[in-house]
Amino acid sequence: MEAAAILTPSALAPFLLNVAPAMPVFIWGPPGIGKSALVRGFAEAVGLPCVSLLGSQLAPEDIIGVPQIVDGKSRFCPPTLIARDEPYCLFLDELNACSHEVQKAFYSLVLDRRVGEFELPKGSIVIGAGNRAEDQAITRPLSSALVNRLIHVQLRASPRDWLEWARPAGIDPLVLAYVENRSDHLWSKPPKHEEPFSTPRSWHMLSDALGAYGPRITIDDIRVLAAGLLTPAHAQAFVAFVRMRERAHDLSAILKGERGWPERPEERDILYFMVHQLRDRLIKELPDEESRMSREVRDLAQRSKELIVSLARISTELAQILVAETESGAALPAWYTVELARALPRLAAARK
Repeated sequence: MEAAAILTPSALAPFLLNVAPAMPVFIWGPPGIGKSALVRGFAEAVGLPCVSLLGSQLAPEDIIGVPQIVDGKSRFCPPTLIARDEPYCLFLDELNACSHEVQKAFYSLVLDRRVGEFELPKGSIVIGAGNRAEDQAITRPLSSALVNRLIHVQLRASPRDWLEWARPAGIDPLVLAYVENRSDHLWSKPPKHEEPFSTPRSWHMLSDALGAYGPRITIDDIRVLAAGLLTPAHAQAFVAFVRMRERAHDLSAILKGERGWPERPEERDILYFMVHQLRDRLIKELPDEESRMSREVRDLAQRSKELIVSLARISTELAQILVAETESGAALPAWYTVELARALPRLAAARK
């Protein structure tokens, strides 16, 4: 469903508030980004109970009910989960994991809000959600008849939205601090093979696991937990981040000249994390045009060039990573890389 508009969690809430009472909505998105939680939160916000049906576990009779003889005539009796007297929010989770027979059972429910002779109470809302084919999840093509009965949007993970939710929600401070530093690690594309991958849900699970251990947790425990929940590269970086905090390594101190890069072989994972940390900071703070720099940002640009030279003496590979694109395609501004190339011989000579 590439044609559907992409919304962040903060944009989805007002969209549902305006559209869902009038017509059924389908939310597309990868696993673990909070589709179900957002729908439940929306239902709570509008004062409706949320009734969830899991598409991958449904049979047609779970929707239309089973026949019963009444006064010599047969009628279908929908299940009590659907046949309610008061309005509610019907959440059809994993709708596109249903068999085609189940999809057909949803036709009248989605469009006419009716199952056989039963009609959903006035004021009820119908919302569906599902993963995309490229997410390596269990999916089936939605029939064109069902596609045409829904308004479609795509949900995208938003680090800003997640952090705004996570701070008051009691997410572990280590997880909060890490995602604040490496927001690009909040979500990663599901891999084609079987291994953990990072999502808002997996970071939440990591927070819960850290809390379950409590203060007795060790760095080895954290390594096991992270490896079992996150994309391998993210898990390694998270462990390095924890070790960096334990050993009081601070990028701000390095930028001020109060400390140097960690150089010991056993600190290579910490150095790797700090390189990415500096790259992300430069991408965020350096403007696209050199003329728009403030004095503070100009000082950051100058100091970072010196640090790249000293980093190259420790590891050429890491120095190259610092000036390379991120996983998401973000890059340092062109003027900075040109200026860096011009300044490198002079800075290197000054350090001899």
